[in-house]
Amino acid sequence: MTETLDYILMGIMAVLTGPELFSLFGMAIPAAPVMLVLGVFTGIAVGATPGLAGPMAMAISLPILISIFGFTPDALLPVFGFLIGIMKGSTLGGAVPAILFNLPGTPDAMMTTLDGHPMAQAGEPKRALRIAQLSSVAGDTFSDIVLFVCAPFLAIMVEQWLNLPEKTALLILSISFVAAVMGGSPGKGLLSVSLGLIVAFIASGEDLSPRLTLGIPALRDGFPMLSAVLGILIVGEIFAAIDNERRGIAQRADSGERTSDHDGLRKGDVRRILPFIRRGALIGTIVGALPGVGSTLAATLSYSLAERRHRKTAGADDVAFGKGAPEGIAATEAANSAVSGANLIPVLSLGIPGNAAAVFLILAADSIGGFNPGPAVFKFTAAINPELVTVFGIFFLMVLGNLVNWTLGGSFMRSMGVLSRVPARYLLPVVLLVTLTAIYVQETSMFALWTTVGFGVLGYLFRRTAIPVLPFVIGYILAGPIEGSAREAFAASGADPWFLLKSPLAVVFLVMSVAALVFLSRQKQSA
Repeated sequence: MTETLDYILMGIMAVLTGPELFSLFGMAIPAAPVMLVLGVFTGIAVGATPGLAGPMAMAISLPILISIFGFTPDALLPVFGFLIGIMKGSTLGGAVPAILFNLPGTPDAMMTTLDGHPMAQAGEPKRALRIAQLSSVAGDTFSDIVLFVCAPFLAIMVEQWLNLPEKTALLILSISFVAAVMGGSPGKGLLSVSLGLIVAFIASGEDLSPRLTLGIPALRDGFPMLSAVLGILIVGEIFAAIDNERRGIAQRADSGERTSDHDGLRKGDVRRILPFIRRGALIGTIVGALPGVGSTLAATLSYSLAERRHRKTAGADDVAFGKGAPEGIAATEAANSAVSGANLIPVLSLGIPGNAAAVFLILAADSIGGFNPGPAVFKFTAAINPELVTVFGIFFLMVLGNLVNWTLGGSFMRSMGVLSRVPARYLLPVVLLVTLTAIYVQETSMFALWTTVGFGVLGYLFRRTAIPVLPFVIGYILAGPIEGSAREAFAASGADPWFLLKSPLAVVFLVMSVAALVFLSRQKQSA
């Protein structure tokens, strides 16, 4: 217990006494807390702008942050601080266009429009935004607490109970589960994962001989990871959005809200929405802990269960769901915000990204070095484990991010409604230019730019054919750990080709991988 408290204190001190950003009246101002606050405000602004999203801002920011802070271990917490701030702020800001203009910037915000916009049209936009803020930050805080408690225990269990064959099978189970739950069908998800693995294997092999390079010298080191991930996730999304705008099917703002004299929280609102916040936060946390499931399912499930409960308990004077019920806003915002913290449970404990935001946290760790998310991070050793100090620094940054959202986030959120009026045809080309500039600053290579554009085209084709892109990214990132773990297990078994089948637990994981694909495929066919 004492050792844990020591690491918690070291993590807090690493944030508060880290590299100096600037000096104020002779006092050194640490970079990490300042970058966190800037990230939260950036995230709120991005979330409030239809067509943008937190992962897009994280993608643009990552190369710029690395070029500013460098590749030293001291850069980890400032970079993580800004990225975590964007992740938290964007979940809060996403409610702004949904409530004020009936524009769901993200799929999970669609559920917020059902009651948020009718409340705004009824003359209570500030009340709707305030309920969204309270619910969002409460759900986020709850999931963070679960993360702080569960991630270390899960990592320790994995490290103690799983050997190399079991870890390899667990990684296979993870990508199989992601393939099964993402997209319209497990077949398309499996295709996306497989393409991600194949692309990641293009490079020189362990013996430094070219592998899948087709004799192209530029591919001897593989595709730049930032170019591949940003290209298919962000540039592909920009291409698809520009095409939608060209086709004239982009969403338009419905700014029919009016403000009444009594706009703001009413007496009893907090007590009224509290049970729905609790239920939504629990649903979001459970769903978020599963890799690849995402916040859309959490928001939809929470809203459906809340509507069922509301029908049974509502009084004669209560507003029905879909007509401006505060309980509907609370259930949705608590659930989709709770996903963000819970998604870091598999990231920190297993090194498996659960959503797009987690992908960029792993990319930051890989790019800077000195921190490798996974079970080994939570080792309490005789000497100080710097990775464990970094983890507790990340936890402290998440606490600070919630405090900023509780205090300043609401006011800043309500002032961002103007961003919802920015036309996409002006915004998207600027975002594309900034993205390509950020990649060039990081890679200083025209090959990286062409690679980014090429993967952007691939991402656009994925979206047009309803193939999910996140399984591709997760497969691309996990290809290295899967290959490394499989090679080590193969060597440790004495070059036994059946090493995965010699462990009962590894066999269970493999059976679960196949069962997930078969069962979910049948479920979606019958739906």
